[in-house]
Amino acid sequence: MEEPRDYTWDYADPWQYLEKTKRGLHSLPPLIVTVAITGSVHGKESCPGLPETAEEQAEQAYQCYQAGASIVHVHARDKDNPRQTSYSGEDYLRINSLIRDKCPDMIINNTTSGLPGIATEQRLAGVEHAKPELASLDNHAFILRVTLKPREPGQPPTHIDACIPWTYGETEQYAKKMKEKNVKPEIEIYDSGEFWFSDFMIREGLVNPPYWFQFVMGFQSGMYATPANLLTLISHLPPNSLFSVLGVGVTQVPMVTMSILLGGHVRVGLEDNIFLEPGKLAKSNADFVEWVVRLARDMGRPIATPKQARQMMGISEKPTQYK
Repeated sequence: MEEPRDYTWDYADPWQYLEKTKRGLHSLPPLIVTVAITGSVHGKESCPGLPETAEEQAEQAYQCYQAGASIVHVHARDKDNPRQTSYSGEDYLRINSLIRDKCPDMIINNTTSGLPGIATEQRLAGVEHAKPELASLDNHAFILRVTLKPREPGQPPTHIDACIPWTYGETEQYAKKMKEKNVKPEIEIYDSGEFWFSDFMIREGLVNPPYWFQFVMGFQSGMYATPANLLTLISHLPPNSLFSVLGVGVTQVPMVTMSILLGGHVRVGLEDNIFLEPGKLAKSNADFVEWVVRLARDMGRPIATPKQARQMMGISEKPTQYK
C-alpha cells in the first residue's frame, strides 16, 4: 500500500477525517513516537528505572529507538548532583553525542524548560551549544505546587510552590535562537490561550512549516485532560501543522489513544508518567514505547521510522553528527 504523502490537513473537518480513514487507521500517516526519558524534577527516588547519567540516558534512548521511538526528548542532569537539572551546553552535547553513537538517525530534542529563577541563557544552553535537531519552546506561564520525595533516607521532602512567567519577548527570543541554529521548535501548548503566542511566531516568520505542536494534557495550570479539551486544541491548529499529545500520569492512556485515533502523534516516557498500571512502576522508558507501539498497531496505525518522521516534520534526512 502506498505511503500517504499529505501529512497535514484540517483535523477538525469531519469530511477530511472520513476521507483519511476510509480504509481504517492504516491509511493515516505513520505514528511518530517521542520518548521523554528523564524530565527536570523527579529522579530515581520516584522511579529507580529513570535514567539520570548521560550513559543511562543514551542506553535507554537506544532501547526506545529499538522499540519504535523516532524522537528522544532530553533533560540533562548535573553530573555532580543528579537530582538537579543541568544548564550546561557541554552536558547536553555529551548526551546528544552518546545518543547519536547508539541511534544513528533518531531525532534529538533538547528541552529549554527550567525551574523558577533560571535565566534565558541557561534555558537555551542546550540549543546554543549542543546541536539538537528539535527543541521545546514553551508558551506557558507555569503555576505549580509539588512535593518531591526525599533523595536519601532522613532528608526532608522538597516543596515547590512557584510561578514561572512567560512573555511575548521571551517567545520571540527563543524562536529566533532556534531559527539561527537551524533547530525546529516543538511548540508546547498547555492551554488554548497559548495559540496567541504561536500565531505571533507564525506571523513574524519565526517558525517554518510544517509546525510541530506538542499538546501537554493534565499538567498543573494547563487544560484538564479530557476528550473535549483535546478536541478544542486540535480545532485551533493553524494550517500546515502536525500535533503530538502527551498525558501526565493517569491521563496518559486516554490522551495518547485519542491522538492515535485522530491522526496525531504521541509522547510517552518517564518524564510524564512512572506507572505502567496502578501501583506498578515502569522498569524503563522502553516499557512505555513498547506499550504504545503495540497499542497503535493493534488499532491499525503504522509506526513511523526516524526517516519518515524527518520527512513529515521537515527535518533534514541527514542526521546531525557530533564527531
